[in-house]
Amino acid sequence: MTAPQPKAEGTLPFLPYGRQIIEEDDIAAVSEALRGDYLTTGPLIAGFEKALCASVKAEHAVVCSNGTAALYMAAKALGIGPGATVIVPSITFLATASAPHLAGAEIVFADVDPDSGLMRPSDLEAALARAGGKADAVFNVHLNGQCGAVESIAQIARQHDLKILDDASHAIGTRYRIGGDEKCVGENALSDMTVFSFHPVKTVTMGEGGAVTTNDPQWAEALRLYRNHGMTRDAALFETQEDAFAAPGAPNPWYYELTEPGFNWRATDIQCALGLSQLAKLSRFAARRRALAAAYDSLLAPLAPVLRPVAHSDCQPTLHLYPVLIDFAALGLSRAEAMARLAAEGIGTQVHYYPVHRQRYYAARYGRTELPGADAYYARTLSLPFYAAMTISDVTRVVESLKRIFGL
Repeated sequence: MTAPQPKAEGTLPFLPYGRQIIEEDDIAAVSEALRGDYLTTGPLIAGFEKALCASVKAEHAVVCSNGTAALYMAAKALGIGPGATVIVPSITFLATASAPHLAGAEIVFADVDPDSGLMRPSDLEAALARAGGKADAVFNVHLNGQCGAVESIAQIARQHDLKILDDASHAIGTRYRIGGDEKCVGENALSDMTVFSFHPVKTVTMGEGGAVTTNDPQWAEALRLYRNHGMTRDAALFETQEDAFAAPGAPNPWYYELTEPGFNWRATDIQCALGLSQLAKLSRFAARRRALAAAYDSLLAPLAPVLRPVAHSDCQPTLHLYPVLIDFAALGLSRAEAMARLAAEGIGTQVHYYPVHRQRYYAARYGRTELPGADAYYARTLSLPFYAAMTISDVTRVVESLKRIFGL
């Protein structure tokens, strides 16, 4: 969120549901990039990719223009195209489904836990059954920054020869355990690829930006190809010999070859300068978000069951969002009315997300799938203000407004 924020009544600042935190060293990093020789395709691209690999313990990272591009590139690199089927949980942003669909796949939507919004192993199995027992990939969403039953989901996916992509657009900095070992989301301990987003409301921002991590060098090369128009300058891949080479083994310095038509999904050095500066602060941002989440958890506990935090999964999350579940009917107030009253008190909120299986395009294409968990989660969820620049006093203010508006 880059636009100036409205002011609440009185002197209290407006608290949006999420926003970036930009500090002087971030501004200095971008200024230095602007003064450099490269604004794009320069050394900061590889610098950011190296830093991301170190942060999440991945072998390869490919940075790109945004998270949607990352999802599309990943789908293409995994071989997803016309005739493919991809399973996607319904509670997610549109791009998780639309990116592989634009690559040619048909989407089968999975249900989710009504209290966490996360796809369960049973939801994956049910989606597979609706797909006739066969699919090509599952895009597992780490919603809000939490990851669900990754081991069980991976086991089911491998039994059915599914590729596994972790949509970790919300989950940079999140960790989980496999047995006694702690793993980073993005490490790909159980998945083939992981996608990150660096939009301004995310924990780390590039303004706009995305990345894919993988431990497979061939997939990494494919990702780089799909990032850059589908063209290559690698002489080992050239097929039009008479145009590519001036002499045997000596490629023409201007030559490039199109493997298949693609898009320009490149990130700029300006974006990566900001990303590098922000990524260096991930541990601080994560610690702050955990402290804010703990404060919300404590202050909201007395308001259950009519208003309570979204259920926690068994991981160490770095939350991107802080959603709560509210029984609006029991409180006699609609969600829209509640959001309007909170906004009048300077509290910004949002809904994450309207179930994708109910979106008009997918409902028209596939019919209305019955996914009761997704519907129940959507009916009750509301995301509260949550970002690293907040204070515990801000959290207290939000909770007091909730109590006042709902009469709790």
